[in-house]
This record gives sequence, C-alpha cells and structure tokens, in this order.
Amino acid sequence: MKYSGIDLHSNNSVVSVTDEADGVVAEKRLPNDLSKILAFLAPWQAELAGVVVESTFNWYWLVDGLQAAGFTVHLAHTAAIKKYDGLKHSGDETDARYLAQLLRLGILPTGTILSPEHRAVRDLARKRMQLVRSRTSHILAVENITARQFGTRITSNQVKRLGEEAINQMRLPDDVALALRANVAVITTLCAQIDVLEKRLQEKVAPNPDYALLTTVPGIGQTLATVILLETGPIERFSGAGNFASYARCVDSQHTSNGKKKGEGNIRNGNPYLSWAFIEAANLALRYCAEARRFYERKKGRSNTILARKALSHKLARACFHILKDHKPFDTTRCFT
Repeated sequence: MKYSGIDLHSNNSVVSVTDEADGVVAEKRLPNDLSKILAFLAPWQAELAGVVVESTFNWYWLVDGLQAAGFTVHLAHTAAIKKYDGLKHSGDETDARYLAQLLRLGILPTGTILSPEHRAVRDLARKRMQLVRSRTSHILAVENITARQFGTRITSNQVKRLGEEAINQMRLPDDVALALRANVAVITTLCAQIDVLEKRLQEKVAPNPDYALLTTVPGIGQTLATVILLETGPIERFSGAGNFASYARCVDSQHTSNGKKKGEGNIRNGNPYLSWAFIEAANLALRYCAEARRFYERKKGRSNTILARKALSHKLARACFHILKDHKPFDTTRCFT
C-alpha cells in the first residue's frame, strides 16, 4: 500500500509518495498543473490508499481534479495538525511526507470536501457579503462628508437615494462634491450587483425545504437563512448540537485544570460566517421575540451584555442544528424553557 501527501503552494506543489515504512517511493516539486500532477501519481494509483491535500486557499482545482481522475482524496485540516516543535529541519518535502504518514497511521485530521456545486453557491453568498461590506464603507463615507459639511448626518437610506439633483442642491465645494459623487456612483453599482446576487441565491436555496424551516427561527430571515444553510452544508457531518455550536464559534475556547483556567484554545477555529449569522440572529431576536428577550435578560443579570448575547446566539445555533437534523420548524417552548 502507498500513501501520498501534497504540500500545496500558490504556484507549485511538492508531491510525495511513501510506502508502509514511511520510505519515500517518489517525490518531486511540480508546477500547479493538474495534468503533470496526475501523470506523476499515475504509476501508483492502483496502490494508493489516498492522497492528502492541504486545506489552503487554492485547493479546489486540485481536489476536484484528483477526485475526477479516480483518486481517494483527503483534505487535511491544517490548523489541527501539530508537529514536534523541536525538529531541527523542516521543509516542503518533510511536510508532504508528514501528511502521508498521518494518513498511514489513521490519525489525519480532515476537513469536509463539499461538492463543487455547493461550494459555488456558498462562495456566491460570501461574495454578496463582501459587496455589502464595501457598500457600507461607502455609505459611511458619504455620511461623514455630510456631517463635516453640515454638522448633521443623513441616514443610509437617504444616501442610497442620492441623485445628481440632490447633490447639486447641497451646494458643496467642487472637490467635496466630486468626492461625494464618486462614493454615490460606487454605491449605485454595488446595489445593482447585490440585487443580482440576491436574486440568484434565492433561486438556488428557496427550493430547499430546510431553508423555509430556518426562517421560522426568531431573528432569521432570508439572508441569514441562506448563509446558515450554505455554510453548514450536510448537517450529518456534525455528531451533535455541541459540535455544530463549536463550529459556529458560539462556545468558549479555554483550557481548564482542577477547576482553574489555564489558557485559551484557538478562538478563531470554526466558521466566521456562521458566527456572524448567529450573532445577527440574536440581535434581531431580541427585538422581535419576547422569549428570547427574557432569556437574554436572565443571562445579562448573571454576567454582562456581551456574554448574554453570545449565550442567545448559542441557543439559536443549537436550535438550528435540530431543525436541520429533524426537519422540523422552530419550537419556542423547547428552545427557551
């Protein structure tokens, strides 16, 4: 039996093939060209137990190409892989061999490889969020310009409705008006593109019955339901509600011993998009759900507003797990009793 590890970089990859004794059978640095990597691995394809690829920013093309060619591919969870700190030498070749060794030993931490179709829609939702953040920065810029010139801010909705006539009526200095027009032009373009993406996302996710179930949760509307559904992927990959809440960054990250805190873990471990979605859902649930507000007030009385809001987001995350697992709508009594 053979094992392969690929240390993936932005423009090249080190491909290593090892045997049962961790001996190197073949090893080579190759350009990021799928045909060359497939040709290098081809002589051992029938013997390979699997190919391990690092979960870097650019793994899509390689993993999809290897799977299409019939290889068994594992996506290494790099943040969970720890190497001995006392190593005297480490390099790309040793990293590739180490990935193959972890696979041979059966202790390789892996990530989920979602289908290309699911990833495409999920990344489209992330693109929408990026455009919304950019639009917000330009809206704030316009608000700041008006505050500096007139002493009062205009609202974000007023900014979105600004046209050439309205800008002319402000009678701003020429250079200030030019800066404001630049912001307004970008906002207009971003609004148009965001509308296009939102329409496409609705077409993709609305037919999914779980999408409608998620919108029964207080604070979760179309946008947040889309993010949660796409970022979660198959709910079966989480063994329990606690694992899902941890993935959504809704739990503390700390190390304790004998009842005392000894340190913290990797607080960034998990999905930042789900973390954002559940915090937003908690903020909205406070406004529209009496039971959520009472839960928040109880938690706030024992700690502070930040921890109370985090506790509410944790509640909603666990509720969403059960909704997706059992395919049943939100139950207020079950969640907040």
